[in-house]
Formats: sequence, structure tokens, C-alpha cells
Amino acid sequence: MVLEGLGDSLKTTLRKIANAPHIDKELIKSVVKDIQRALLQADVNVQLVLGLTKEVEKRALTERPPAGMSSREHVIRIIYEELVNILGETKEVPLKKQIILMVGLYGQGKTTTAGKLSKYFQKKGLKPALLAGDTHRPAAYDQLKQIADLVSVPFYGEPKAKKAVKVVKNGLKELSDNDVIIVDTSGRHSLEDDLIAEIKSIGKVTKPTEVLLVLDAAVGQQAGPQAKAFHEAVKITGVVLTKLDGTAKGGGALSAVSETEAPIVFIGTGEHINDLEKFEPPRFISRLLGMGDIQSLLEKAEEVVDKERAEETARKMLSGKFTLMEMREQLDMVSGMGPLKKVMSMLPFMPGVSDKISDMEMYQTQDRMQKFKVIMDSMTEEEMLNPKLIKSQRITRIARGSGCEPKDVKELLKYYNQTRKMIKGFSSNRKMRKALMKQLKFGDIGM
Repeated sequence: MVLEGLGDSLKTTLRKIANAPHIDKELIKSVVKDIQRALLQADVNVQLVLGLTKEVEKRALTERPPAGMSSREHVIRIIYEELVNILGETKEVPLKKQIILMVGLYGQGKTTTAGKLSKYFQKKGLKPALLAGDTHRPAAYDQLKQIADLVSVPFYGEPKAKKAVKVVKNGLKELSDNDVIIVDTSGRHSLEDDLIAEIKSIGKVTKPTEVLLVLDAAVGQQAGPQAKAFHEAVKITGVVLTKLDGTAKGGGALSAVSETEAPIVFIGTGEHINDLEKFEPPRFISRLLGMGDIQSLLEKAEEVVDKERAEETARKMLSGKFTLMEMREQLDMVSGMGPLKKVMSMLPFMPGVSDKISDMEMYQTQDRMQKFKVIMDSMTEEEMLNPKLIKSQRITRIARGSGCEPKDVKELLKYYNQTRKMIKGFSSNRKMRKALMKQLKFGDIGM
């Protein structure tokens, strides 16, 4: 998880509030010290930490809870709001025809981020393309081309060219039919004059809609001065923070950049091509505090799940029909949404549960799901529709065909029967079923 250490510390603090017999001045001061310690350990700027915790203490001791909200809930809400405030406002990169210029120093993840961004726009229904404008780093052309092939988007570059501006001019003409042209540019080890001059020249040629600065979160609080310097030089419109999943300095980078005029628009949360998320402070803090992020989960589901197919599966299940066909659909949907731990972290109250589950247990769960799918691939359609047919001889045949043991097939059938029993109990409760159908915007289903 992003900033896992900070998240764990803050969740412990919230539990202290939730379990307290009553809210008093002594508790508030203790909680404030816990928050200070957690934020400082995550490399957040000292003055920012002191300002935030002072505001939390002041509001917690003077504000009255709104009607219907307990004093505990009110204090937790104050902590949430103040944490959101230090990260700034949400900035959207619009889904429209545009040119995006990627800038940054060497080693920040700029080229990889260009590929992730193309995948992001592709999933949103636009036609992106990648343009290799880095003529200084020998491997830049090959790296971007490989990413373009992986994502299946158009690509333009000139591997032996030396003049970046000329390459970009040619590329813009070649890729003009695409919706979003993402231009990768050269980096340097520091903000040198020739880098700035080249970026300015490319900027004049491209007239970009967005200029995105890519920063490695491991630079910590130095992300702020870097963002400010680039902004003064080339007027960046947003920042992408990379490698936020693997650094203790992530809190410093997040808070430092938020203080500049350049808002964070995306965060990199892993090495996979899909590991790029829109940065929205309220949702980010919700997940950090263990409150979940249902909206992100729904968006992720929409990207990988066929809506009509999902609705049809849900209708069948809620009407009481649940065969191995429906269970296979379920497993496909969950698998397509990425690592199970990341999915669980988006559910309210589940982050704390997933934290207690070891990585080994999580991998074993994912392996089990995958094994179940392989076993079902060895079943006939008749068996999938009527699992009661699967007795000893069929179990032996299915196990042999899937490369598993008979006990694995029996484990699958046991899991299926437990799930079917649970769904049957739910679907027989008409009141609960109608409430869920309404929430899912389905019409009611007769028994």
C-alpha cells in the first residue's frame, strides 16, 4: 500500500479515539502528539506538521459536533479534513484531444509514466500515441517503443536523430490523427540551462495542453524546490509522483509539492502499466486512514468488467441461480481488478483486515482462485451448469485434465457449495434483496 507506515500509525491513532471512554483535553493532546510523530516519520515538513496539529487541537477542543455526530466521529472527521487540506485541491487532466509534454530529471520514471498515461487514456476510450522526444539517452527510444508495443498504441521516434525539436515536429505530423499525443523529453542530472532551453523549444513546437513534471517520491521534501524550479522555467500544469509505493519519504514529497503552484495530478503506485492513479486528496486520505475508497474501486471495476455481463451475473445470483458458471464469472471479475490486497484496501474497514493478512496468505488466496479457474476449465458445460453431477469418476477426470489432485477439485466444490448456500440465504430475504437491487438500479426479480 502507498505510505503503509504512515497509514498504520494514523489508523492506530483513530482506534485510540474510537475506543476512548470519552473525549477530553488529555486525549486530544495525546492524539495530536501521535499524529505529529506519524507525519514526521513520513518526512512531512516540520512547520506543516505543527500547523496541521495545532489546527486539529484547536478545532477538536472548541468546535461542537454537528447534530447526529458523536464527539469521537467529530474528532476523526477533523483529522481527515486537515490532512486533506495539506494536500491541496484535486486537479483534473481533461479527457479530450490534446498534447501532453512530459518533463523531469533523469531517473524519475518519466518514460515509464508516459506509457502508464497512454494506458490510462486508452482505458477512458481515447486514442493515445507516444512520441519519443528524448534524443540524449541512448535507451530512451527503445524503452518507449517497447512500452508502446505493450500497450498497443501508435509510436513515433527517430533512433539516430540528435535534434529533439525536429523529431517532435515530424512526430506531431505523423501522429496527428490520435486524440492524445504524449511527448517524452530528455532529462538531465540537474536542472541545467540546455535542458530548459530544449524543453522551451519543444514547448513552442507542441503548444501543449498539459506540461506534466514527473518526480520520484523518494526525493522527499526536495520535490518541492524541483517542482517550483521547473514551474518557473516551463510553466508546468501538474506533477506526477512516481514510486510512491516504496518510499518512507512519500509524505515529504506529497506535502512539499502541494505547497507549490503545481498540483499533483497522478501518483505511481507500482511497477505495472496499470499502476497509475488520479490523485484526489479526499480519496487518498480516506484510504490512508482505513476508511476505504469505494469510488476508486468502482472505477477500477468499470475498466475491467463488462457491465452487461456483470449485471446479468448479478441478476442470476440474486434470483437464486448460482452455478459454477456464475462463480467463474465472479472469479474473472475479481482477478481482472489487480492484486487482491490492493482491492481490499479500497473497501471500508477492510484495509485494517488486509494489513493483518500476510503477503504469503494473500498470494495463497490468489493462487487458490487461479487454481479454481484452471479446474473449471477442465469441466464440461453440463458440469458447470449442474455441479451435482460431479461425483468420484468425474472428479478424477477433472483433476487429471487440470493437472491437479482430486482433493483440489473437492475443495473447489466445497467452496462452491458454501458460496451457493450464502447467496441462497441472501436471495430468499426479499427485503434485503430489494434494497440491493435498488442500489444496483436493477428492476425487482421474482422468485
